[in-house]
Amino acid sequence: MLKLFRNLFDAMAHKSDQEGKKMNFVQRKPQRGEKLQPLDTIEGFQVRPGFYTRDGAAVAQNGVSFTIHSFGATSCTLLLFHPQEKEPYARLKFPEAYRIGNTYSMLVFGLDIEEFEYAFQMDGPYDKAKGLLFNKDNILLDPYAKAVTGQREWGERPESGGDFVYHARVVENNFDWGNTKQLELPLDDLVIYEMHVRGFTKDKSSGVSAKGTYEGLRQKIPYLKDLGINAVELMPIFEFDEMENARIVDGEQLYNYWGYNTVCFFAPNTGYSSVVEHNHEGDELKQLIYDLKQNGIEVILDVVFNHTAEGNENGPSFSFKGIDNNIYYILTPDGHYYNFSGCGNALNCNHPMTRRFVIDCLRYWVLDYRVDGFRFDLASILTRGQNGAPMAEPPILQGIAGDSILGKVKLIAEAWDAGGLYQVGNFPAYRRWSEWNGRYRDDMRRFLKGDEGMAATALTRITGSRDLYDPVRRGQGASVNFITCHDGFTLYDLYSYNVKHNEKNGWNNEDGDNNGNSWNCGVEGETDNPEIEKLRRRMVKNAFATLMCSRGPAMFYAGDEFCNTQFGNNNAYCQDNPISWLDWTRLETYREIHDFFRYMIAFRKEHDILRKTTKGASSGFPEISIHNGYPWNGGTEYTSRLIGIMYAGRNKEDTKDDIVFYGMNAYWEPLDMQLPNLPGGLKWKVCVNTFVEYEDGKDIQSQTEFHYDAKLKIPPRTVVILVAE
Repeated sequence: MLKLFRNLFDAMAHKSDQEGKKMNFVQRKPQRGEKLQPLDTIEGFQVRPGFYTRDGAAVAQNGVSFTIHSFGATSCTLLLFHPQEKEPYARLKFPEAYRIGNTYSMLVFGLDIEEFEYAFQMDGPYDKAKGLLFNKDNILLDPYAKAVTGQREWGERPESGGDFVYHARVVENNFDWGNTKQLELPLDDLVIYEMHVRGFTKDKSSGVSAKGTYEGLRQKIPYLKDLGINAVELMPIFEFDEMENARIVDGEQLYNYWGYNTVCFFAPNTGYSSVVEHNHEGDELKQLIYDLKQNGIEVILDVVFNHTAEGNENGPSFSFKGIDNNIYYILTPDGHYYNFSGCGNALNCNHPMTRRFVIDCLRYWVLDYRVDGFRFDLASILTRGQNGAPMAEPPILQGIAGDSILGKVKLIAEAWDAGGLYQVGNFPAYRRWSEWNGRYRDDMRRFLKGDEGMAATALTRITGSRDLYDPVRRGQGASVNFITCHDGFTLYDLYSYNVKHNEKNGWNNEDGDNNGNSWNCGVEGETDNPEIEKLRRRMVKNAFATLMCSRGPAMFYAGDEFCNTQFGNNNAYCQDNPISWLDWTRLETYREIHDFFRYMIAFRKEHDILRKTTKGASSGFPEISIHNGYPWNGGTEYTSRLIGIMYAGRNKEDTKDDIVFYGMNAYWEPLDMQLPNLPGGLKWKVCVNTFVEYEDGKDIQSQTEFHYDAKLKIPPRTVVILVAE
């Protein structure tokens, strides 16, 4: 019997050896005490099981570990390419023993990270109706890749014969952050400057040496610091495909310029780097972030976890589709893609695997790039379950809010999606999430241009939108207030155009928002009429002064401070040209506007009471009180266009009261404002009168019609701001 078992064992061993030879790998037994020594040989490469808990490519002392997950694949192959070559020089199929659960991991010895690129192929079932799209011939990009090849040159598509051929590159992470500390600025103290990295300095007027790059932006840090902002919000800087839907319209090359079509979530956009950074991708971006922090400026990334560049059924399959399509995307019962993003697909963020991926990604950008926060594009998709329906308590939002590494970063939601889910004021918050307050934008635009019936709503929006954000439940920083952002008119265009002018986008002017609540001040577009130009400048100042006097974090779009224009285009997502690039010559043309912005930012910082609750005023004045036309009048009528708000409190370091009065006349005739009486011999000092051209040190008080220290005549379409002294 013993002999029979021995013969059976020998036969099984022989069969195993024969199968091993067919796979072209030779097995050796591990020796006790050895560490990271080869165990097998595959295609001439010495290998062993890799680091299962380190996703993507991880450099070891004498090799590189490759780890990838798939629930549905039946096999996985690692492809190695010489740099810029389309055909792999090696195909290393993962032995079955190198798969634990749904994770493949293999350490390949002797690889020099500068001499190869890599990708994967996965085999498995193909059944569209079930959402299974495995194809052993597809070349798949590592979702955890830290750098993507073929994307270095802006405007060049990485393809061959119509097939996407994204490869990954291993990145050496040795940037020295020193003792850099996260700034952790309070949310309600933020003045956020939203910008597009390329468009910020791409125009020849920018004056930097590395136009349209991270380095170009870094060279503008002195400008940003002088302006006074304390946070930048960078539009997408994850590797994206600017060539998606690239086309030529009227002789102009159009791109997916904004970048809301992520190719790889862990890789920085190499097209924004001023130098080649092979195997050190991200160093220039890290230097930018480091220098911003050294100047007291936080960095918030605009992240797109709602969809990917793989698109719908007609889109390419270069990553998630070929790894686990039915897990990473929200699919209809017959295997098609729900399109809540308006871009072809929607990520299935509340599946445990996708949820883990998103949180891993956020952690990576905080740990390796030291970013301070994230703005989540179309964040309502993150609240949808695997059937597409909204969830009351989405696991991914709870997981992000409760994560230890992410514990103090800013989390800002664009609380709607393209599927009609609008959650402004109702986004699941877990006391951690803030929101772009789209209601503030829309309501304030209407009030500022003089619409009837908006006065009461404007008062609510300016004083913190407590109808939407209960400060007890949501904190003081839940409402991120803004009047302009990348999506829509610039602030100058808001008062120069009644309607959008998107003809150059090539969609017959059918794209973009049709309800921008704009007003051209009497003439559509550019004009040489000095009175209209003067009115437009005043409207710009009114909007920004109001924003700076509103409770909650404030955000504005880069270039608004010098009246940058997009020539009426309110959807410039495809315009990589002067339509979207900042024209820095306007900084001199509109120097008065710039200086006013700088003054208002400093004024907001000086008066804590404008931003948040402070110590109570010793005078007994309430923290916020309404004075519409005359003292303590909180009432409005449908025709009301005059509002007054008084803030009162004490800064932490002060014992004296800080009392600020904001008054706005949105009517086209002057109106009287009776001011509340001040205690203790204090008098009202006029700090802002937008009807008067701003000049540092200018005596605004003498140019404001003031009667008996308590009554002033506010000119038409004008904001006045006073302080008690």
